[in-house]
Amino acid sequence: MDNNVLAAYYDSPVGILKIQAQDGKITALTFGRDDAEPNPDGVRPIVLQNCFTQLDEYFNGKRKVFELPLGLRGTPFRQRVWAELTRIPYGETRSYKDIAVAAGNEKAVRAVGGANHHNPVSIIVPCHRVIGADGKLTGYGGEIWRKEWLLAHEKRG
Repeated sequence: MDNNVLAAYYDSPVGILKIQAQDGKITALTFGRDDAEPNPDGVRPIVLQNCFTQLDEYFNGKRKVFELPLGLRGTPFRQRVWAELTRIPYGETRSYKDIAVAAGNEKAVRAVGGANHHNPVSIIVPCHRVIGADGKLTGYGGEIWRKEWLLAHEKRG
């Protein structure tokens, strides 16, 4: 595969998701549509097809862990945080401090929030599973209602 960024839109229960891939890896999953044209030639490469299939399974309550190649760019700390997010079991939550401790710096609670905010692949890297120490739903770039919906969906499932 070449270095071109490929894109597709997925219609989910929490709105349109824009999925991007490059070099055979998922590089972004964001909420909403933009002016970018999805794959101009209309071809959906296997990595995007697999992402659609796994999202279908997730939203149908049949998938609890995503198994997709990811191409995430970020600082070493953000990479550690994102790795810890993937270890939060489906249907469970962790606090920002829990993630900071797991990522190797218990004082980096705010930095964990920053890493969550810059998570390029929402849902797949489940930043929605991180909540405030008091149990409140805080800080979600995809809007709190989506975080609430995703957590309720996982609790049902």
